Amino acid sequence: MLSLLWLIPALPAAGFVLLVLLNRRLGRAGAAWIGAGSVGLSMLAALLVCGSFIVSPPAGDACRQVLWTWMDVAGFTPAIGFYLDAVSVVWVLVITVVGFLIHLYSTEHMEHDEGFTRFFTYLNLFVFSMLVLVLADNLLLLYLGWEGVGLCSYLLIAFWQKDPQNVYSGRKAFIVTRVGDTALIAGLFLLLTQLGTLEIQPLLRAAEQTWAPDSTVAVVAALLILGGAVGKSAQVPLQTWLPDAMAGPSPVSALIHAATMVTAGVYLIARTTPLFELAGDARLAVALVGIVTLLIAGFSALVQHDLKRALAYSTISQIGYMILALGVSGWEAGVFHFGTHAFFKALLFLGAGVVIEALAGEHDIFKMGGLARKLPAVFVTFTVGAAALAALPFVTNGFYSKDLVISTTLGTADGNVWLYVGSILGAFVTTLYSFRLVWVVFFGEAHTEVTRRPRWRQTMPLWVLAVFSIITGFLWLPAWIGAFHPLEDFLDTALPPIEWTGRYAHFAESAGAAFVIILIVYGGIFLSYLLWVPWRRGTHAFAASPVVRPLAAFWLGGWGFDWLYERVFVRPVKWFAHWARHDLVDYVVDGIAWVNLAGWRTLSAGQTGRLRSYVAVAGFGVVLVLAVVVLR
Repeated sequence: MLSLLWLIPALPAAGFVLLVLLNRRLGRAGAAWIGAGSVGLSMLAALLVCGSFIVSPPAGDACRQVLWTWMDVAGFTPAIGFYLDAVSVVWVLVITVVGFLIHLYSTEHMEHDEGFTRFFTYLNLFVFSMLVLVLADNLLLLYLGWEGVGLCSYLLIAFWQKDPQNVYSGRKAFIVTRVGDTALIAGLFLLLTQLGTLEIQPLLRAAEQTWAPDSTVAVVAALLILGGAVGKSAQVPLQTWLPDAMAGPSPVSALIHAATMVTAGVYLIARTTPLFELAGDARLAVALVGIVTLLIAGFSALVQHDLKRALAYSTISQIGYMILALGVSGWEAGVFHFGTHAFFKALLFLGAGVVIEALAGEHDIFKMGGLARKLPAVFVTFTVGAAALAALPFVTNGFYSKDLVISTTLGTADGNVWLYVGSILGAFVTTLYSFRLVWVVFFGEAHTEVTRRPRWRQTMPLWVLAVFSIITGFLWLPAWIGAFHPLEDFLDTALPPIEWTGRYAHFAESAGAAFVIILIVYGGIFLSYLLWVPWRRGTHAFAASPVVRPLAAFWLGGWGFDWLYERVFVRPVKWFAHWARHDLVDYVVDGIAWVNLAGWRTLSAGQTGRLRSYVAVAGFGVVLVLAVVVLR
């Protein structure tokens, strides 16, 4: 079965090619069958290949498949090859399973859109690029997938291109993520020049053998990789693109900006773990980025009025938890939270898409309300997703993964009390904004009439994702419940195990630490109920008070990052472009154009239409040629 590894990315690629070639000949049904069917077949191939890998692990707990040599330049011979281990298995399964469910959902959600075929073309290209990214056996091929998902992100955010704001949002995402991508490509150049290869496993071994712990080159390489991760995963200070990316269709938000693409940075750091183990300062930077991001985004999510923007900020915050876990050497905890988050966040975005579509495109949560009875399936599944996001104890997958992440911030050697307190505060804020959405959207007085109800192609993915948002948490139970942890045992084959060697390790692993989280979660749910059900009017009045309103506006605007970047970067560039609109380069280009124009006028003057003149010129030419020959 492992020999079929190449088939997993090849099937979405084939779907993309067919959709491009048959674009105008396909009806909506044909495009849906090819678009969703190719990803569905990829999911089946992934289940077979990854199932075989799990049941009968290959030698070395990894499988490498080389298809062909990509190029051969001065001894640099990167291959088109794939590498499957425990880490890539997790990502491949999430990408294909969640990807297929979202494709199925899209066949109904986008059925009346004039760009139906184009939409599935972009989605198939994205799934192919993301699979290449996580399966690549060398960093150059990984970078190809990395840029591929960036391109697809731009195309899908700006999908409804008739609205200039959507195009602006897509352009913003493309430009901001390019900042991180520039850091990443610089890191690849550094690694290639220092270690002589970009093949991931030999490179990591060479780094461990060549570089001393905390050496300057190791720290710089790790920081450049972190720069790439910060851009793609929307972490501080490059997080500003993700909330605006909600301009795209809801399936795009679910697939690219919640479940898969924005976690590419998490994958990159997890894949290059040995580099970060060598660079203690870089690990600290990773942890600081994670804790700052999860808190900033959490408070912003707390005051959003737009349903999808609130979920976007929650995505930034939850990826902050993953990054934080990686920063304190809780490598496996970060991967676990990636897996659980993918299911419940995709569920929330798809549920939000149904709600917005049912209310004729309304995004403002305060113009919703009373939907629990009108959209019961969406209410139940969305509540499951919100409960998982809030880490509802014992029932949801989010509880087990977030509990593990928070425990690592205190129990590992790289953890400390301040990171623990910050992560606990973030968990409390997450609970508040998660159930705020439930109370406001589904309870209270209805403000907008339901004009459309979902059919099975939209509801079935919701139910499947709701089930996954519960059962996947039981893949790693803490010691105080029963120490059932098959996922930990599986990840141990590819990542360093979590080492509970911190000062407070005993408490971090105990039921007492979990009890703190349980109190925080239940307290947050109860407080959010009071604030947004019986005390809703008082809450609105409090938020509108002169003291609180400026702070709420500050959080609503993303802590002023866009305001700052507009003045520090955007306006100076625009001013310089205006000032330099007639710079030296323009004079050179204009001069070339003038010379060509003058030459054209000179030569065209000879085109008189008189045969006598043409014969005279030809005769003169013949005489000139003969003279040259004779005089020579």
